[in-house]
Amino acid sequence: MALKPHFSPAVRAGDFIYVSGQLPFDEHMNIVEGDVARQTEVVIANIAKALAGVGAELSDVVKTMVWLSDPADFPLFNATYAQFFTEGPPARATVGSVLMVEGARIEIEAVAHKPL
Repeated sequence: MALKPHFSPAVRAGDFIYVSGQLPFDEHMNIVEGDVARQTEVVIANIAKALAGVGAELSDVVKTMVWLSDPADFPLFNATYAQFFTEGPPARATVGSVLMVEGARIEIEAVAHKPL
């Protein structure tokens, strides 16, 4: 019996969409190995997929919250992240934190604004 997740990848509340924290999981729910740049690419792709499920896209993101397992990864993370948000980047907070999934170097949650 497959377990049902106890959270939604993204939830619309009026014109806002809240994306649950995304980790660098591949389609088989395995952590993608690699440095923080590679994991950032995967996490942002997962955010884009969650947004697409509710009719939005990365350009609709207005706020992100980022957790890095190693704050020393910030420069490489920041350079990679910047490639995805070139026009009017969202507001962002970034903190160092112990992540709950072994091998994950990054987690990002997002808030998007997409009027109905």
